[in-house]
Amino acid sequence: MKKERAAMANDLMVKDPELYNVDLAPIAKEKRRWTWVNYSTIWMGMVHNIVAYETAAALLSQGFSVAQALLAVIIANAILVLAMWLNGVAGAKYGLPFPVLIRSAFGYKGAQIPVLLRAFVAIFWFAVQSYAGSLAINALFGLLIPGWNSLSQYAFLGLQANVAIAFGLFWILHALVISHGMERIRHFELWAGPMVIIMGLIAVVWAVNAAHGLGPLFTEPSHLSPAAFDAAFPLAVTGLIGVWATLVLNIPDFTRFAKSQRDQVVGQAIGLPITAILFALISIITTSGALAAFGSAISNPVDLLQRFHNPLILVFGALTLIVATLSVNVGANVVSPAYDLVNLFPRKLHFVSAGILAIALGVLFVPWMWFNNATTIYDVLGAIGGALGPVAGLMLADFYVVRNQHYDVEQFFERSGDFRYQNGWNLRGLMAFGVGLLGAFIGLFIPSLHVLYTYSWFVGIVASFVSYALLMRPYVVATVIPEPQEAEL
Repeated sequence: MKKERAAMANDLMVKDPELYNVDLAPIAKEKRRWTWVNYSTIWMGMVHNIVAYETAAALLSQGFSVAQALLAVIIANAILVLAMWLNGVAGAKYGLPFPVLIRSAFGYKGAQIPVLLRAFVAIFWFAVQSYAGSLAINALFGLLIPGWNSLSQYAFLGLQANVAIAFGLFWILHALVISHGMERIRHFELWAGPMVIIMGLIAVVWAVNAAHGLGPLFTEPSHLSPAAFDAAFPLAVTGLIGVWATLVLNIPDFTRFAKSQRDQVVGQAIGLPITAILFALISIITTSGALAAFGSAISNPVDLLQRFHNPLILVFGALTLIVATLSVNVGANVVSPAYDLVNLFPRKLHFVSAGILAIALGVLFVPWMWFNNATTIYDVLGAIGGALGPVAGLMLADFYVVRNQHYDVEQFFERSGDFRYQNGWNLRGLMAFGVGLLGAFIGLFIPSLHVLYTYSWFVGIVASFVSYALLMRPYVVATVIPEPQEAEL
């Protein structure tokens, strides 16, 4: 990494230092080493986590039957993988991250708006996931360290002292993983994702044995009337999409390392919908087994582990949850804000220092205030989807309609280039973004249009896509731009 930074030092003297540094520069084709295996395992690691486990189980608590809950998961993930395929193409083609690519739609100054929005959302989720992982560490220490649980009598800002220490230790683990950049993350995810799947399947074996079958939840009918189901189902799908709304935007941060388009397409097809559906099944079967074994549907895996009163099960289970949460947090919630912060301060930050700053900011979100309120989490998920959908719509319209799938890479790093627009702001892009936000959120303020908010992510992405394509017609590329020479940048 040090040699690579030194080799590119001369470029930094030529390119605008406010728009360009080593981490934002396009990756040369010969340095793109991620195969479909890497994308499969990184998605395995991100999909299998405590919050995703609780999300699937939470659908049942809302009255969904198992079949209805699984249908919501299948539809949401089919839509997600399609959006990620489409938005990942530019990253794989040009080796550029999201904060650079978005300059085309918003202008090099206007791009900071979606970049900040996405960073805010990713850091929020980092905080929530970190708190979830710290609960597993706290449970493990409670078993191994005498007197550990007695620390709970002390609290600050609503956080018990023992959980606060566990939270700090989990924070340090994140710092260690990201301390050597994307290569360490790639190697970590290679074993972390498959490990979580194996432990999940072990939990399924226990649940089937405890319930002498799939358990009572699979015979439980839906508790929603047809009208209530029609209202709740699209909200559930939108909420599930909201979990990964940031990844729809920043998938180029990962696909820029792809050896080929085929690798990112195949890897994501295996890693996202297939493993997400499998993990939802693991969550539901395990919760069903808990209902049969303990008399209650325990949706929090940490609480479930503590019901066993078995040191061996608790140790291995807690370690798995720690690895699972660390895996999703690094991949989904540290990589994206790290690039965003580098883009904001390219003179002062590089990927590792920006990643450390991002996880430091996550503490300010006081996640323990959010984690145990399922209703609030779903409200937040809907809002996240509504806010980020319009950005995805602009990116897709810009690349596929306005630019005809061709970018001149040099222009991304020049103030006087194609993406200068009006002093760095693409007013047409901002107007289309506003149209998307209006479509996504107008149902919150006008009761007769509430159905639009139910489909906020879909409304936002379609409204911004169409409005941007129409507003940018004068800019539509009429001639094919020569393919970029990545190695020369």
